[in-house]
Amino acid sequence: MRRLTALFLSSILFMISCGHGSDIFVEAEAFQHTGGWVTDNQSMMQMGSPYLLAHGMGVPVEDAVTTVTADAAGRYHMWVRTRDWVKRWDADGSPGRFQVMVNGRPAKPVFGTEGAEWHWQDGGTVRLVKGENNISLHDLTGFEGRCDALYFTMDAKEAPQTRPCETREAVDGGEYDLVVVGGGIAGICAAVSAARFGCRVALVQNRPVLGGNNSSEVRVGLSGRIFQEPYPKLGILLDEMGIWGHWNNVEANEDPSSERSRHIRAVLDAHPEKMIHNAGPASNYGDDLKLALVQAEPNITLFLNTQVMSVTKDGARIVSVTGQDIVTGERTAFRGRLFADCTGDATLGCLAGADYRMGRESKAETGEQDAPETGDSMTMGMSVQWYSGETEEESTFPECPWALSFNEDTYVKTTRGDWDWEAGMNDDQIEDAEYVRDHALRAVYGNWDYIKNRSSVRDEYARRKLEWVAYIGGKRESRRLLGDYILVEEDLLNTVRYEDATFTTTWTIDLHYPKIIPGFEGDPFLAKNTAPHIKPCTVPYRCLYSRNVDNLFMAGRDISATHIALGSIRVMRTGAMMGEVVGMAASICRDKSTDPRGVYQEYLPELKALMTRGCGK
Repeated sequence: MRRLTALFLSSILFMISCGHGSDIFVEAEAFQHTGGWVTDNQSMMQMGSPYLLAHGMGVPVEDAVTTVTADAAGRYHMWVRTRDWVKRWDADGSPGRFQVMVNGRPAKPVFGTEGAEWHWQDGGTVRLVKGENNISLHDLTGFEGRCDALYFTMDAKEAPQTRPCETREAVDGGEYDLVVVGGGIAGICAAVSAARFGCRVALVQNRPVLGGNNSSEVRVGLSGRIFQEPYPKLGILLDEMGIWGHWNNVEANEDPSSERSRHIRAVLDAHPEKMIHNAGPASNYGDDLKLALVQAEPNITLFLNTQVMSVTKDGARIVSVTGQDIVTGERTAFRGRLFADCTGDATLGCLAGADYRMGRESKAETGEQDAPETGDSMTMGMSVQWYSGETEEESTFPECPWALSFNEDTYVKTTRGDWDWEAGMNDDQIEDAEYVRDHALRAVYGNWDYIKNRSSVRDEYARRKLEWVAYIGGKRESRRLLGDYILVEEDLLNTVRYEDATFTTTWTIDLHYPKIIPGFEGDPFLAKNTAPHIKPCTVPYRCLYSRNVDNLFMAGRDISATHIALGSIRVMRTGAMMGEVVGMAASICRDKSTDPRGVYQEYLPELKALMTRGCGK
């Protein structure tokens, strides 16, 4: 479990607005009005808390504002938990600068200017009145300033020590037939499928929107084909969502003359912007459509903004999971008979002690023809996508000496960053997620700075500005949970059909590697890929449940597969079908009083019947 246990213990240090005597502690993400600051919880398991991020793409964001109540008036020493996010690279300048305003007056220090790691920066003394005091975070740059918490004390002259505030007991979130952790495409489909077959379902998502990589926060299009033999009704939930926007949507249907294909083509003809697959307008990704699909199911209880932090087990079974609200800090325990890990990072499985792998297996271990001779920790990377737009007037962009450095030979001439703006393949995509995302941001800002301010094409870009840059990274690979069967490359190349065949994978074996720009100094930020085609290939049900946690399913990119096999099954239309199968299997577990493995051993005919029937309305 690496550092997860220790980090969970550290997370209780920062509960919302707790005090001790004259001390006042405030979590930044719990500010009453966050203004233009956004809540970032991507590294919550690593650093112990979410934080506020000033993601303005070079334009200072609106202040975050709250009030704190002081029992006594007087001078308080203030500490602010923050970091200088580029200092780890010894970069020039501190782009994440901000001020803390106390009752309208700025504290003397500028924050975000010291220390590469998260720490308590000394804010000096400030005067608080008895009763309510106004506190605001005032961004100075629009370049990723970040604040985790503020601490006011009349006693201590030193930074806060590691000590917990009053610990909150978890409230009871109810008991369910299936608890689905992770609200991406796979998790949505697992929850809806199970609910339609009679299960009481909790769907727990750690962001304010559903969709994961396909949400408006990340903006990755849906790939892979649905409606495939031998179970051509798998994939129907994506149709019900009505999310299109790429040629694959039309190709997904075998009959181009069908009513569905004609409808899709009519929509795309009328709205050509929907043809943008990745890094497109927010409306392309249908956050509202996903939410509507889930909310229409009376058997689903949805919990947004809830990060699962711990697991309770009885032997080899999960009994409950506890989630923490990323804004309020409230903790909720969800009891269940069955659980599904649809988190992508296999967070639930890791907390539960499920067997997993991370990185590339060796050729000797798997027998795969394209596996490396020696296994290693390399994974596919995280994409931070972006795009620019045209403006009527010329626009400027600040110089970014702290970003990656480009010249006429190394800059990337483009108006948008697609999937191939991908970083961190040689880093740990979980433990180093904040670092990887930040490196990708330095690439985006540094490249745009060079184009706008010094390149030979700057006149061409005079009327272009950054319109959207992702701050939630889109991951492709991290932990893969191990099931009773591990899918390998030869299964895909030879189109092997197992007795427990379920969903069909159609995507190429799409593996990504760092792309090196000649003359560029620094870690790679672009990717290249190899993508040998395969024939449509079914995947065994045994890849969809844990081999050592008896009541744990998985769906999405964390299922039981090797690094190479993951290249095909990781795309989201394929993940949607996985989720539908998991929901069906969960309903059999409930009806037959069995566990996921028992479905394989005793009730495969029942599962095949449900896959043939489909979970459409």
